[in-house]
Amino acid sequence: MNRREFTRAGLGALAAFAALPLPAPAAGTAKAMRGVFIILSTPFTASGEVDWDDLAHEALFCDQCGTQGLVWPQGSSGVANLTKAERMRGMEALATAVRGKSASLVLGVQGKDTAEMIEYARAAEQLAPDAIIAMPPSSGHSMDEYREYFRALAHVTSRPIIVQTSGGARDLPPTVDLIVELAREFPHVAYVKEESAPLVERMRAELKQRPPLKGIFGASLGAGWLFEMRLRLDGVITGMGMYPDLMARIWSLHEAGDADGVREAYSRFLLMRNVSQQIPGADLYLFKKRGIFKTTATRTGGAAAWKVKMTDLSADEIAEIDYRFAALKPYLK
Repeated sequence: MNRREFTRAGLGALAAFAALPLPAPAAGTAKAMRGVFIILSTPFTASGEVDWDDLAHEALFCDQCGTQGLVWPQGSSGVANLTKAERMRGMEALATAVRGKSASLVLGVQGKDTAEMIEYARAAEQLAPDAIIAMPPSSGHSMDEYREYFRALAHVTSRPIIVQTSGGARDLPPTVDLIVELAREFPHVAYVKEESAPLVERMRAELKQRPPLKGIFGASLGAGWLFEMRLRLDGVITGMGMYPDLMARIWSLHEAGDADGVREAYSRFLLMRNVSQQIPGADLYLFKKRGIFKTTATRTGGAAAWKVKMTDLSADEIAEIDYRFAALKPYLK
């Protein structure tokens, strides 16, 4: 079989798959897809193995702090350094840990191509999460490939699907037109995690498409969140598990219409984002300081050949982090 025949056969299989009926909707009342959705960071032991107890602890802590959603595994989870077996085990561990909790569980099912994504999506569907999120395929080269990828995902589950605009092929985010097209075809593919340039222009265009879009979320480590709240986005999806209580408080102040309170709380959030940029490892230090993680270990090098790295901060770096963290005290649990 030559390349053209192989491609034609693959597209035919996808078309047949897309023709299958959707799964029945999940039973029970759906949770609101709005607010602060924390991308959980993946904790590691000193030897570099995933610490499953700490991952569950992080999820429960975020739920107790009042965040509306828990997301794993995505970019802020260090997904590039996780094996397939670890991703599968982590999804199952989180589904067990947060069953019956208030926060929505959103499982990440992205893959390098449609076949890999479907494998993760089917496993996630069996765990009955509240929603699914996926980056575009990293091997994609066109909007047509993205379209078939997300259409295939739409036929695996009837749960809300969040289209993440980053993480696919380099310099090729899904267009707003494609996102809207998917939402019109599949009413559950109606949520977007927007973090692609031109950022605000894309967000404004998406806001004009409600409906069919049902939820537009900011990301980018909360760097533009204050403006995004004032634009009336539906929330933020980002990796801030070291202070979910602060994030939840900012959102509650926003929902209450307390613009001055939001500005004050967000300014303190920016103190921490700035120190994280200045002092690599500050976030892991805070995870340990707050008793969420046991270690400051992380992985580098990719899923196939990872290496463990420990955070090693100087006394003056620790003093600076603690000095800024003290400003968060009024907002912490």
